[in-house]
Amino acid sequence: MKSNYLTITAATEGIYKEKGSRFLAFAFPVNTVEEIQRLLQRLKKEHHKARHHCYAYILNPQGNEYRVFDDGEPKHSAGDPIMGQLRARDLTNVLLVVVRYFGGTKLGIGGLISAYRNAAISALNRAKIVKKEQTDTWVLTYPYSKMDIILNLVKQQDLDIIEHAIDDPCKIKLDIPLSKQPLIMGKLEAIPGIEMEP
Repeated sequence: MKSNYLTITAATEGIYKEKGSRFLAFAFPVNTVEEIQRLLQRLKKEHHKARHHCYAYILNPQGNEYRVFDDGEPKHSAGDPIMGQLRARDLTNVLLVVVRYFGGTKLGIGGLISAYRNAAISALNRAKIVKKEQTDTWVLTYPYSKMDIILNLVKQQDLDIIEHAIDDPCKIKLDIPLSKQPLIMGKLEAIPGIEMEP
């Protein structure tokens, strides 16, 4: 199992032109299929006059959730070359969309593959690629009296807080990197009154 993966830090755009057709490319960092659906709907509204909205995405550090979509272009002429650029850079948690405005001249299968690939490259060339560590999300329930101990541990280990409910008992949802889990779980188990669940 990979504990690190490559992704992009922010949305980027690119453009490629061929025989009057414009290929607008959009790359987004994403975490869920729901997020992907929202972005696709937004692009379809913004570019409702475009003839094709082709895309590819890969999710999860293992890259085991993915999809390609040709949106009416000949099979394998759009989604696959877009996916090829994600795979070439070993990216995951990325959605790459290429919107085509038809220019009146047919490009043929080879021309389409080249155009979609070049559009995808133009967006990814502008992206900042970073290495991230795979995390698990844990929910801790603890007495209010232990809050200082918990928050100090969170700060020392530089953990991301997803949610925090201050009550009695308190609840905190944390993203814990896989490499730090044995150490952090050991420290938490030594504090009485704490419940942990993934």
